[in-house]
Parts: sequence; C-alpha cells; structure tokens
Amino acid sequence: MRTNSHPGAPQELPDGGTYSVPQEERSLSHKRIPKRKAAIAAGSVVALGAAAILLPNANASQDGSSDDAAAAPKTLKAGDASDLASQLSGLLGEAFGGSYYDSDSQQLVVNVVPGDNNNVIVQAKAAGAKVREVDNSWSELQGGAQTLKSDATIAGTSWAIDPRTNKLLVTADSTVTGAKWDRLESTVQSLGSGMATLKKSAGTFKPFVSGGDAIFAGGSRCSLGFNVTAGDGSPAFLTAGHCTLGGNEWSDTQGGQPIATVDQSTFPGDGDFALVKYDDPATEAPSEVNTGDQTVQITEAAEATVGQEVFRMGSTTGLADGQVLGLDATVNYPEGTVTGLIQTNVCAEPGDSGGSLFTQDGLAIGLTSGGSGDCTVGGETFFQPVTTALEAVGATLGAGGAAGGAGEEAGAGEEAGAGEDAGAGAGEEAGAGEEAGAGGEAGAGAGEEAGAGEEAGAGAGAGAGAGEQAGGEDAGAGAGAGQDTGQEVGDDSGLTESR
Repeated sequence: MRTNSHPGAPQELPDGGTYSVPQEERSLSHKRIPKRKAAIAAGSVVALGAAAILLPNANASQDGSSDDAAAAPKTLKAGDASDLASQLSGLLGEAFGGSYYDSDSQQLVVNVVPGDNNNVIVQAKAAGAKVREVDNSWSELQGGAQTLKSDATIAGTSWAIDPRTNKLLVTADSTVTGAKWDRLESTVQSLGSGMATLKKSAGTFKPFVSGGDAIFAGGSRCSLGFNVTAGDGSPAFLTAGHCTLGGNEWSDTQGGQPIATVDQSTFPGDGDFALVKYDDPATEAPSEVNTGDQTVQITEAAEATVGQEVFRMGSTTGLADGQVLGLDATVNYPEGTVTGLIQTNVCAEPGDSGGSLFTQDGLAIGLTSGGSGDCTVGGETFFQPVTTALEAVGATLGAGGAAGGAGEEAGAGEEAGAGEDAGAGAGEEAGAGEEAGAGGEAGAGAGEEAGAGEEAGAGAGAGAGAGEQAGGEDAGAGAGAGQDTGQEVGDDSGLTESR
C-alpha cells in the first residue's frame, strides 16, 4: 500500500494563512534506493543525508530544572514530548485540544480550550508545555471525524487531526470527482470553517507492500517492520496487514522455502497490521533496523507526536525521512476503510509496505500502510502505530520490553517510553525471556548480520533472515538480519511489487 502527500500543495497555518512546502522538502531528498547491501554501503550522497541524522545523538532532556524556570516551557526530546502529551491529555480532560512537537525550539506545544477555568493553562505550563489557546477540543475534533465517517466515507479520501491548525485535515485523491467531491465538500462545510480544511492530492490512495527487509509470498513482496516476541514466547515480526493478502507463508527469497507463517492479521478495519511467526523457534530476531550505513538499535515502541522527525526503511526505496503531520487518521482505500493511522510526509513506493517507521534514538513508531505519490514527487503516507499493533496481537518489542515499549524496569508502563498505553506484557520481563525477546541465544541466524542474541526481541527489519543475496534482484533494503533480502508483496493495490 502506498501513499504520498502532494508536497507542493499549500498548507494552512494557524493564523489562517498558507505556505507552500519548499522544493528541497518536496523532493524528500534524504531517500535511498538500495538494490544490494554492497550498493547501499557505497550509498548515494542523497542517502547519506538521512543516515547522518541517525548518528547517535540522543541527548537527555534539558528540562530547565531551576525553580526560576519551573513555569517556562521545557526543552525536550520528541519521545519525552510524547510522554508529556499523554499525561497532559488526561490532566486537562475536555480542555485538551491536542499537542505537537516544535522541533525548532524542541518544545511541546499543547492546545488548550480555556473556557472559564484558567487553571488548566496554569497546569499545562507548570508541566513544562508551551500553551496555546484554541477553539476546538480534541473530543470535538473527534466528533467531526465521526461525522465524516458517517456522511463521507468515500474511497480515495482521508482525514486526520492536525493539532498545529487545530482542525481536521481532510484530503481527497485524484479519483474523488463529481458527485463524490460535492458530497465530501458539503460534509466538510457542515462542520464549520473553524473545524476542518479540505485539500486535493494529485495521487491515488493505495496500500503499499513495504518494510525493512524484503519478504515474499506467492508473487508479491513486502517489507518486514519490526521483530517481536509473540505472546507464547516465539520469535515473530510485524508487517502490514494488507501484505498478508499475498499469502500466509512467507520466505526471505523470491520462490524460496517458507520461513514464517501469518498468525494474526487486520486489514481493512481498525488498523493495518499482521503478526507473522518464524517457523523455526530458534530464529534469531535482533531488535534493530539496518539502514545500510549504520544499525539503529530499537529499544521500545512509542506514540507518534505531530511535528516529530521520523525515518522510514523499506525494501524498495530504502531510507527516507520526514515529519508526522496528523494523528488518528482514517483512510478510505479501495479495499476498505482503515482507522487509527499516522499521517506523514515521508515518501514510500510499492514494496515498502509493512516497513519500519522509527526515530533516530531507536523508538519504533509505525508500519508503512499506504498513501499516494512516490519518492520523486512526494505525497501523503500513512502508518499503522506500532503500539496499537503490539497491544492487539499481544506481542512484545525490544530486549525484555513490554508491548508498547515498557522496559524491564517499567512495571506496568509507568516509566516506559510508550507511556501508560504501553500495551501488553507490562511485567519485568514481559514473557520474552530474561534478556532477549526471542530467547537469549536464539538459535540459527539468518544471514551474516542476523543477529544479536542478547537483544533479539524486536529487530526492525531483521529477519526474514536471509543470506547475503537473498531475494530476486537483491531488492532488500538490508534493514535487519538478511542483508540483501528483497521484499515484494504484491496485491493489486499498486503499492506491492509483483514478480
């Protein structure tokens, strides 16, 4: 499934004005198109741009600890900002109007509907957020989304909450014309001018088959997202649910012997995700994403924050970066409606479906679902939140971490990177064994870099395990264990590559 936003389209600013995305942003220049690991290692100059940003620089939060600065907005990493946003959403209740991360100032901006109670603003400021007064609460925006669902569920449309504008961002692709467009426009207008904005996308919304390492079923290819540990302790991985339309048995080479079998899958409906278990219980499944130039250790799963910088790894286009644009997105694909997604401006193409969306400091954020456009012109792209997928399938991510990233000291998610919604497996070792999600010294690796026994639980893109030259035309992005494993999951969506 693939989707890309139309990067040149005017974007609405909080003050009602518009701007066009600069050309350098439209081109999404930080993308790499790998064919073999050796080629990736040589890399293009463009690819090095994104990879360089990934170098370890996860600095601790600078929270201005002095008493004098207590009421000033704190300087935070994006992951910490996400945790604070979760806390404030509960604290502010109906006054909460969403939040986003200002990457320039490294501050969390929280929207507040003050009403007659100025205390909510005091509370938000005291917590370290930058407060902005708005008209629409989060629940009101969700109500607007429900109206769109009831009155304008039309193939080729999407909507997501954009806290930067405090509105619903409604998008229609190129197939929405005539009576369909009139119906959508009328529904948006019925919400009121201060509730939603409507824009056209030049592309067509489709699901992508995508991910880190390439995985194959039948004649189609997808990408592996993140290695995890299933609820029964067996090694497994997450990918997009629509990828499983290609078949239940998956291999790490085109036409090769199956190495994994679909255990659970959701698409369309409340998400786009699947849990696929490795057939060999001794499979080594490292918790990492191999971008070719470096390996990013994945430590936990976390909620996305609007404004957050993220990276996507896929078997077709390799590494690409961008920002989170909207949350709780609904996308009406030709195959059906999918809810609860993350909207970004990160590009993707067929074969990238299922691939990993992550941060430079090792947080697992999403799985590539679909969108419009490509990595030449850009476009909207949607991702399945990892935290939701982990909770739904009962799997855990990371070395001993719980299903939404609750680490071994996090008890029930109290101190976990994914906050209180960390999902299943909140205990100390979350059913995954003392050190490794897939077993401490878990067995037979899959290729030369297959694995880190000690950290074997969650690897982003590791596993399909494949040998240096696995997979058809060596299409792997090398994000994980099988260095050159290609991934092409084909459905007729236009986002999967068929061979």
